[in-house]
Amino acid sequence: MSITTRFAPSPTGYLHIGGARTALFSWLLAKSKGGHFLLRVEDTDRERSTQEATDAIIEAMAWLDLAAEGTAVFQSQRFDLYNGYIDKLLETGHAYWCKCTPDEVEAMREKARAEGRKPKYDGRCREAGLGPGTGHVVRFKTPQDGVTAFHDMVKGPTAVQNAEMDDMILRRGDGSPTYNLAVVVDDHDMGVTHVLRGDDHVANTPRQILLYQAFGWSVPEFGHVPMILGPDKAKLSKRHGALSVMEYKTMGYLPEALVNYLARLGWSHGDQEIFSREELVKLFGTGNLGNSPSVFDMKKLEWLNAHYIKEAAPERLAALLPGYIGDATGLKLDPAYLASIVPLLQPRAKTLVEMADMIRLFLVDAAHLSYDEKAVADQLKPEARELLSALLPVYEAPAEYADHKALEAATQAFLDERGLKFKAVAQPLRVALTGKTASPGLFETMCALGKAESLARIRRALEL
Repeated sequence: MSITTRFAPSPTGYLHIGGARTALFSWLLAKSKGGHFLLRVEDTDRERSTQEATDAIIEAMAWLDLAAEGTAVFQSQRFDLYNGYIDKLLETGHAYWCKCTPDEVEAMREKARAEGRKPKYDGRCREAGLGPGTGHVVRFKTPQDGVTAFHDMVKGPTAVQNAEMDDMILRRGDGSPTYNLAVVVDDHDMGVTHVLRGDDHVANTPRQILLYQAFGWSVPEFGHVPMILGPDKAKLSKRHGALSVMEYKTMGYLPEALVNYLARLGWSHGDQEIFSREELVKLFGTGNLGNSPSVFDMKKLEWLNAHYIKEAAPERLAALLPGYIGDATGLKLDPAYLASIVPLLQPRAKTLVEMADMIRLFLVDAAHLSYDEKAVADQLKPEARELLSALLPVYEAPAEYADHKALEAATQAFLDERGLKFKAVAQPLRVALTGKTASPGLFETMCALGKAESLARIRRALEL
């Protein structure tokens, strides 16, 4: 059976981790069944919804490669459709006009609380036969007995006594439709068969099912995914990593790493941790979705990102790196040159920001290389300088630096003649070439820099 899922964000802010995971699970559910994944923008909150947020959500979904099929549906453009369906419910007796003010409704709820009853609207206008009027709302005539039950794809069998539910408002006093009505109309109109969403919507589902039944429509399957918590088991916040999706791009994470991490944040397939997108599509099923909150672990995301950086094509990373380097004045950013250096950094970098920081020393000439003062003081003492000076003829001999093993062998032969171990020259040479005490392999670095630049750096270090 072909299925249709949807992601329905509200454009009142950027796409955050929780929303991105919901979008991913909905996308995977559709693709795993050869179905369709749609986007609906729930922008009925006119005061808080912005075009900037809408664009940012679509941009984030495109970066994660979760682009929806077809044209996005915007609720703000469909009020006439919603109100037409509300009128049908009025005609069939499933809805009624209510003149009670918000203050009056709150008084009803307070009275119910005081009497130990469920705080809800008391239905005083239910059979009053009212019509339209200033400030009047339209309410749904919720059945007063029976049970509304459904099988949650994540939580299992779920049921609510109808008597526990309010006569919810369908049309506000200003004529605008409410969330539950609009969602039901949209999901039916868009052909949505499966709804995966956050478990903050669990209470809405029985109400929406009653609306489907009132319209005589087929009810989709529902699943509610638990929330994401921080490592301290508190609600996820910015200090835990509850950032917008595009902030992770800015921090140097690859989209496939974030997708892999989000997939494992509440879904599992045995003990496997690393999944290609193709594997996720093949293996995903709602039966493996957890029904308890997931804990966000930044270290785990970092570990996955390091894996994907190691696996990425150097040419791809080379194309991305200029965006993380910052001020590129005077830097050598030739794509082929960058791609030749990237393999030296892939085993060491956890993010593209780290890689960009590491690669800068390869992009300047000897005259502009920055030297760490402490490293110079500790490693370029007089005896080390003498050793580097004596090594210069060894490094001047090759026509070009094409083989790092040959450079290493020549260096070792030089040390063997003097009865020295490699550590005698390793750090002084590293500081001379890179200005730091940590770097990729020394001789791989020399090959990447080339003969002329390597010699120029050693000579400059001797003059410091």
